[in-house]
Amino acid sequence: MPEILVGCAGWTIPKAHAERFPAVGSHLQRYASRLSAVEINSSFYRLHRPASYERWAATVPESFRFAVKVPRQITHIGRLLEPELLDPFLEGAQALGSKLGPLLVQLPPSLAFDVRIAAAFFSALRERFPGSVVCEPRHPSWYTPDAEALLLGYQIARVAADPAPVPAGAEPGGWSGLIYYRLHGSPRLYHSAYSVDYLNILAQKLVLASHTAETWCILNNTASGAAIENAFALVEILNAR
Repeated sequence: MPEILVGCAGWTIPKAHAERFPAVGSHLQRYASRLSAVEINSSFYRLHRPASYERWAATVPESFRFAVKVPRQITHIGRLLEPELLDPFLEGAQALGSKLGPLLVQLPPSLAFDVRIAAAFFSALRERFPGSVVCEPRHPSWYTPDAEALLLGYQIARVAADPAPVPAGAEPGGWSGLIYYRLHGSPRLYHSAYSVDYLNILAQKLVLASHTAETWCILNNTASGAAIENAFALVEILNAR
């Protein structure tokens, strides 16, 4: 059965939860001793050198995985029209080697689905990168049969998000070979913690999905430290099952 990977957006350890991690080592080493995955969000804002990715990969267990967010220069500023900018980003991210998980292509809420632009971008991405890719569209036009078919054709999974931009966005879509839940906190974005009842229902979905696909859950409600708390609680629920 494929593994269920649970982690946070970034490996910051809030002081309130520091005692739950080893006292020695870098923040990443301490984080990776307790959780199985992390989403690198800093790559959205700036390029990291290959040496940085290599160093990160060398400090975590063999089973640990990194998801890496595609730069905003490509998704938000370039609006998918400059795929050549993928080259320096991929040079760095692929230095993670076997510890590289999916690339995350998060799109701005204002970016509507355009089949010509989307096909050109994902074609260029697939020419450069054969690994796992997940897309988080936030404009309602991406939740249509045409958009779904395009994502499926390029083997791009679609994020199951909370809060979701449309009801369909709460469940995974696109390519079914990867399941990727991305939880931002609700009702207060990036702050609110999830209840035990919510996490129990989520765990059921993750277990079911993991029978057929690699399954990820990333907590992005990091602003108040809730992500670590929720990640630990979710892991405990999954272990109990």
